[in-house]
Amino acid sequence: MINLTIPKMACGGCAKSITKIILDIDANALVETDPSTKKVQITSNMDESIFRTALSAAEYPADPE
Repeated sequence: MINLTIPKMACGGCAKSITKIILDIDANALVETDPSTKKVQITSNMDESIFRTALSAAEYPADPE
């Protein structure tokens, strides 16, 4: 399980965009987002760095929790 904090996630629209980015990388990932705490939880077998790179490229830089 991958836990990230995404400071720029401010609303449901941001959460939806972030979820799409993650699912575009791993369609089988389970994604939970919480804009109020800016937390994202990803269940995937892929490496965390792949998600962090894609999120940063989309201007949603992620910090490890």
